[in-house]
Amino acid sequence: MSESSPPPPPADLRAWAWLLVAFTLLMVGYFTLPLEWFGDRRPLVSWLGFAGALAALSWLMVVKIVGVLRGTAKRPVAWLVFLIALAMNIFSASYFVLGSHKAEFAGLETRLDALYFTVVTMATVGYGDITPSGQAARLVVMLQIGYNFVFLAAAAGTASRAVRSNVEQRFRGRD
Repeated sequence: MSESSPPPPPADLRAWAWLLVAFTLLMVGYFTLPLEWFGDRRPLVSWLGFAGALAALSWLMVVKIVGVLRGTAKRPVAWLVFLIALAMNIFSASYFVLGSHKAEFAGLETRLDALYFTVVTMATVGYGDITPSGQAARLVVMLQIGYNFVFLAAAAGTASRAVRSNVEQRFRGRD
């Protein structure tokens, strides 16, 4: 390392602290919000809420991905990780609401079950211990799989690109 080159930029600890707090709040919200309010008693509100949340999440994801590709996004990796966690919460909440009706899911009893099923589906592992058996549950699972292919894969690729660019900048600064 030459003496004239500037030191590499420090890690953005504020962004990672924000991400940790945001993730914690998402989890607290997921485990405490009265999701029982949704479901069969209010099917229109439930489906509109799910569709609205998914549309808003998709829009945010596209905005952040485009910002990274243009080079205008601030803290892109932290934001993309947050949006992936938000997607996990939206799908988990939907599975929990659907799982309250035994005809929709086999093996899904609790919020933790719903979160576990979401993570397993996101990771494309599919252990088979929780299975969608109703038409609505199968529809939401298909939407999640499609969402994973389009948005989460794009977010992961974009985050990877941002990290690679940051690492390259750090190494260029050492030469």
